[in-house]
Amino acid sequence: MTMSMRDWTISLLLTSVITTLVANLIGNDVSIAESIPGVLILSTIAFVGISLGKLIPLKIPAIIYVVLTGLIVASPISPIAQPVIEYTAKISFMAPITIVGTLAGIGLNFKSFISQSWKMVIIALLVFTGTFLTQAIFAQIFLNLTDALDSF
Repeated sequence: MTMSMRDWTISLLLTSVITTLVANLIGNDVSIAESIPGVLILSTIAFVGISLGKLIPLKIPAIIYVVLTGLIVASPISPIAQPVIEYTAKISFMAPITIVGTLAGIGLNFKSFISQSWKMVIIALLVFTGTFLTQAIFAQIFLNLTDALDSF
């Protein structure tokens, strides 16, 4: 049984939502019920941006559309900016960043990813782990350099 691109996208979206909710609970002590509106808003922005990337026939990465969608809905000219900012402010920046890093590594090209042999899964896990550890090391270095840890 093979999964369609739509099935991969839906499962990835659900995995991202659940992972972000749990990471926000553990890392920020924000309840899951309190995090749900912000995570759903962020997921909707991502979904709209990815959909725009598929619909608009330009060779621009989908992440550009996601970022532009987020900027538009959170900008002062947007009628929904206030609730978007209010709910998404409850989501820690670090909660969804691991998922974003993973998606950047895969490049949302699941068809070519799943057509690879089992060796590619091991390589992908090593790349994901290396990316995560590198991000954590740089974050720690910059937090120490800026004395941001002293404010906690």
